[in-house]
Amino acid sequence: MADLSVDFVGIKAPNPFWLASAPPTDKKINVERAYRAGWGGVVWKTLGEAGAPVVNVSGPRYGVLLGPDRRIIGLNNIELITDRPLEINLQEIKEVKRAWRDRALVVSLMVPCEEEAWKSILKQVEDTEADGVELNFGCPHGMSERGMGAAVGQVPEYVEMVTRWCKQHSRMPVIVKLTPNISDIRKPAEAAKRGGADAVSLINTINSVIGVDLDSMIAVPNTDGFATHGGYCGPAVKPIALSMVSEIARAAETRGLPISGIGGIETWKDAAEYLALGASTVQVCTAAMVYGFKIVEDMITGLSDWMDAKGYTSVDQVVGAAIPRMTDWQHLNLDYIVKAKIDEDTCIECGRCHIACEDTSHQSIVVEAEEGGKRRFVVDEAECVGCNLCASVCPVPNCISMDPLPAGAIDLRTGLVVGGKRTWLDHPNNPMAVHPRPHANAPAE
Repeated sequence: MADLSVDFVGIKAPNPFWLASAPPTDKKINVERAYRAGWGGVVWKTLGEAGAPVVNVSGPRYGVLLGPDRRIIGLNNIELITDRPLEINLQEIKEVKRAWRDRALVVSLMVPCEEEAWKSILKQVEDTEADGVELNFGCPHGMSERGMGAAVGQVPEYVEMVTRWCKQHSRMPVIVKLTPNISDIRKPAEAAKRGGADAVSLINTINSVIGVDLDSMIAVPNTDGFATHGGYCGPAVKPIALSMVSEIARAAETRGLPISGIGGIETWKDAAEYLALGASTVQVCTAAMVYGFKIVEDMITGLSDWMDAKGYTSVDQVVGAAIPRMTDWQHLNLDYIVKAKIDEDTCIECGRCHIACEDTSHQSIVVEAEEGGKRRFVVDEAECVGCNLCASVCPVPNCISMDPLPAGAIDLRTGLVVGGKRTWLDHPNNPMAVHPRPHANAPAE
């Protein structure tokens, strides 16, 4: 049976499934319930400095993007960091850690960009015996207007500076949580590494407005008739997060920097994809809020079964497995040709492939009428560019396949014989190509 235990920058846990810093990790009762359900670790909801606690709105904090079945696809929140007194949080963290030695307990922190403020709170967290700290440089609302959260995460120099302070003033592992609200996620990751960060976690929420109530003409959620932007999370952000995780995992400057992946994880498969693209642990929030803590049971069983089936014996063997085949567009083989193929036996004649291709793509799917009113959909290979839009909109799994043309075959669209391997860097159509290489074969007669 696969071993799901992890050692993330010296923080040990029985599995890679951790709860992210959020409402589910705001108090002892929640965290202990999560541990009993099977979560391998938690990141305690972000703590601020001592003094008057942060004040959250006392009303709707969430807006949701729903699918046709009312499943939550995306969730927007305007909640801030914990509004519970620092001393209560610290006491509960100490109690939880002493009772659950085998589970990971990381504390999220956000204080002003002043060295003494960070030094003070780090000492207090260290006294709880927590396993590490996560620097919240990602929150895009409320706290960022106060010079914290994303206001720090968007400036690499600040990221490096605060990270260095934390490494100087603490023995604990330091994880830097990155904001996705930036043009190049690699820059703050590089800064975190320069500052001595032990790891990075990403992504934090995406700046967003979920929608507008067209009757009241007020965006949602609203407080006393006024709305604001918030942080977007849930299944819809997963593709964005996966891209950013993979960028850090494969960039020369940050390759090898441990990553905790966050964003839209609902199933074991989601988690496995994060692991394959370079994350060593994953953090979950929205799925737990929607389905409850016991969702982790399916995640643990699913990941274990999949690893057994694939012959993986440890999580480390999965981490980064897909990175060697990630590249930039300019390195893709432009001589690789595929064509759509429709399986007539499983086709239900809905016509979605034809409409999509006819109206918005390359007019390469022809409708042929047969006796009895049956319709037959045929791919015109002379027009098909292999874009796979038809397969994407088809409601029948595997009804439409994208089949590569074999070497030596003639591409009816271009008249070229299939073969060779040219990227944009050496393609003759590229005016900046260093060594343009012609196709291996001339156009067919």
